[in-house]
Amino acid sequence: MAKIMGIEFAPLIVPLKRRLQVVAVAQWVASFMFLGFFSLFTVSYLAFTRWWPLVAVYLVWFVYDRNTPSSGGRRMQAVRNWSLWKRFRDYFPLTLVKSCDLDTEKNYIFALHPHGVLCVSQFCSFATEGTGFSKLFPGLTPHLLVLDGHFLFPVYRDYVMTTGMCRCNKQSLENILSSSKKGNVACLAVGGALETFEAHPQRLTLVLQNRKGYIKSALRTGASLVPVFSFGENELYDQLSNPIGSKLRNFQHWVTKYFGTPPPFFHGRGIFQYSFGFIPHRKPVTTVVGAPIEVKQTKEPTNEEIKELHSKYVAALCHLFEKHKRKYGIPANQHLKFI
Repeated sequence: MAKIMGIEFAPLIVPLKRRLQVVAVAQWVASFMFLGFFSLFTVSYLAFTRWWPLVAVYLVWFVYDRNTPSSGGRRMQAVRNWSLWKRFRDYFPLTLVKSCDLDTEKNYIFALHPHGVLCVSQFCSFATEGTGFSKLFPGLTPHLLVLDGHFLFPVYRDYVMTTGMCRCNKQSLENILSSSKKGNVACLAVGGALETFEAHPQRLTLVLQNRKGYIKSALRTGASLVPVFSFGENELYDQLSNPIGSKLRNFQHWVTKYFGTPPPFFHGRGIFQYSFGFIPHRKPVTTVVGAPIEVKQTKEPTNEEIKELHSKYVAALCHLFEKHKRKYGIPANQHLKFI
């Protein structure tokens, strides 16, 4: 490992297995950040070539199929089973831990914490079989809910749906939970875009105090609430300092409000050096799925009922965190902070 002009370079000789792990993660990051725009550019270009009839047919399909991301999506198990995702998992590595069995005759909301910069562990655990979800939870079908923007890009949106991802909105959430077929799991990073800005190493701040939409949906559908915590997710990237009230944080909030996409200023490592780049750091992340909170279905929940269930959920999340934190390297004197 050499360091030249402050840049720490990777060794020239690295086992092929590790190289393939880097490639698996790099392709995912590139897809997440650029594939949508590349798909849009390609389709726009083809529209002015002899391939325009194909583009026209696809655009008709695009309009006809526009509601599918809000209606349970269109998963392809073959894509979820790609060996690529196992290399992705082994790069960090990522681990999914089950703390108790879940009834396949019920529907669930997996409330995911923390959001992190790119939801790396959440993607691998719930949008792929990289960490063995189907083996740990046979009979359950996970749907990872992501920003609507992913489904605005032609072709890319069809690829995204093959993993089981769906739109992150009330309609999509309740369609999944109201399905006549039981065993559905809506996986939702409840901190949302704003929690991205709290994704600093060794920081445990969650945006949760005023997040109650998922609580109301749980009551309306009778779905059980399950706290899920990914120990190590915030360690995968470094961000510029952006304390609440700073000019950078205010700018980030403004962009998120008007464009719907959070702009974290982050960096990880590169392919051949460890000092900067968009690839996450090679650090372990363990995602622990907690015990379910049973919810009685209430079609029109009151504010008091929502507040009561929210308090119960926060207590269950804190219990899950405190029970497992020492095992995954978090000091005893460090606790969750909610904003």
